[in-house]
Parts: sequence; C-alpha cells; structure tokens
Amino acid sequence: MQAVDLVRWSLWASFPFNLVAAYALAWPSSVVGRLMGLPEQVDPIYAALCGSMIAGFGFVYAWLAIQPKLDQPLLWLGAIGKACVFVLAFTLWLSQSGPGATVVVACGDLAFATLWFWWLLSRRGAKAI
Repeated sequence: MQAVDLVRWSLWASFPFNLVAAYALAWPSSVVGRLMGLPEQVDPIYAALCGSMIAGFGFVYAWLAIQPKLDQPLLWLGAIGKACVFVLAFTLWLSQSGPGATVVVACGDLAFATLWFWWLLSRRGAKAI
C-alpha cells in the first residue's frame, strides 16, 4: 500500500469517526455522549453548532478522499484541527475540567493528525498526488 492510499483510507475512516463524535456532541445525553463522559446538560445551540461542525468536517474528509489529487491545504487544516482536538481534550483532562474518556476518544484524532502531518511533511516541495 502506498502512502497516499493509506491517507485516503484514513480520510474514509475519519468520516464515520467524525459522525459518531458529532452525534455525541449534538446529543450529549445519548449513550454515546455518556460513554465519552460528556455533560448531559448543554445549551442546545452549543450542542447543535458543535455537532454540525464536526459532521461537516467528516463530510469534507470523505469528499477529500475521492478527489484525484489530495488538496494539501485542506489536509493541513484537517490535521491541525484533529491535533487541536486532542490537545484540548488532554489539557482539559489534566486541569480536571474534562473527562478521561474524551481523551481516549481524542486519541483517534491524534492518530489521524499524526498520519496526515507525516504525509504532508514528507510531500513538502513535491507535487500533490
């Protein structure tokens, strides 16, 4: 398997990953939200906005996976966003303001971010595939 194929596979894998996270954030009192340790009482506008943004990124990852050439700036944005999710979850957990279960889930984001950063940095100065 070539590196670009691995990145495409990871983009496809991040699509349902994001949809599950979006569901949990939009409905934090759901079973999935409770498993992630999310607070059950959240203002509906915040839950809806967070859920829709996460779902939107999931659809962008699926769209990016089917493109003939991977859009590197868009993949940079995705990698930075996923790294930020992990850093925020971990920082909140360290400050005892966030649940450990969320950090465990955010490790998936860290894995995607690491793979995408690796591919992007290895492509520096090269033409996008």
